[in-house]
Amino acid sequence: MRHKLDEADLAIVERLSLDARVSNREIAERLGVTEGTVRARVKRMEEEKLIRITAVTNIDRFKDAALAYIWIEVERSGQTKAVAEQLAGITELGFVGVMLGRSDILAITMVRNAEHLAEFVHQRISVVEGVRGAHSTLGVNFIKHDYRMARIVS
Repeated sequence: MRHKLDEADLAIVERLSLDARVSNREIAERLGVTEGTVRARVKRMEEEKLIRITAVTNIDRFKDAALAYIWIEVERSGQTKAVAEQLAGITELGFVGVMLGRSDILAITMVRNAEHLAEFVHQRISVVEGVRGAHSTLGVNFIKHDYRMARIVS
């Protein structure tokens, strides 16, 4: 049975999102609960797949890389999920999502430059069965990049 995240759970997640290496003791002190309570809540949220504690690459540190957004159109709308699943199998793609709007799928990856992006799209994306076309853009100057963007807006 999945629990709904209560205020204590959300406070724990918020603190972990700033630094996942923070100790349960420190979180407990801040929230005014026991360390065991924090440990049990984190374990429950992980087991229920409500959270996942992981390392995140700091894209600001890569001088020779750019974030590439690849907007993909499929041949027939009934193929969208199957095409997205095939794309999700491409290890270089860090994000694949079915979208509403002008494109059917958005894929995000890191590339060295525009030439590398063009090569990647032609050799890895366009060859996927069901892909009708792809348009791509490069992120060149990030004003804000929140590594916690997976949070649900309250």
